[in-house]
Amino acid sequence: MKKFNYLFVIIISLIFSNKAFSNSEILKSLEEGGKIIFIRHALAPGGGDPENFDIYDCSTQRNLNTDGIAQSKLIGKFFIKNKIKIDKILSSEWCRCKDTAKYAFKNYDTLSALNSFYSAKFKKNEKKQIKELKNFIRNWKSEKNLVLITHYVVISSMLNIGVGSGEIVISNKNLKIIGSIETM
Repeated sequence: MKKFNYLFVIIISLIFSNKAFSNSEILKSLEEGGKIIFIRHALAPGGGDPENFDIYDCSTQRNLNTDGIAQSKLIGKFFIKNKIKIDKILSSEWCRCKDTAKYAFKNYDTLSALNSFYSAKFKKNEKKQIKELKNFIRNWKSEKNLVLITHYVVISSMLNIGVGSGEIVISNKNLKIIGSIETM
């Protein structure tokens, strides 16, 4: 039993020390620039989109709540505090993503390849969007970082991982994950 407890303590210590190490490595990689920063939209309670979803009418969409707005502002402060150089900020056309971008960064553009394809209505777009997004990333050139504010399904399809609301995932241009930062 003592051997098990000792092993357990070592494993827990390694997990926490690696997390601290990886956070400093993440920041170092962002300082270098040229990274792809995926951000899942901030907290917008619920799942999917309502039946009457209209991309041009935010009142028909699932939107950020007050915690999501606060989370978005914290994301922006994280970038300012760490002096992360940004080339472009691109958002899905869904209101919860645009609002995350607005509260975090103020200025952004939209890119339809970042749109959700979670619901059956949009599922047919997945392959086309992912191909378009990969081509965009492949052709993007900058010494600064590229910020992509999008949805769970897009990040999952691109990087083969699950993410929480407001989570930041950093990869290189080859979509190799460097690390992630939870913001809640």
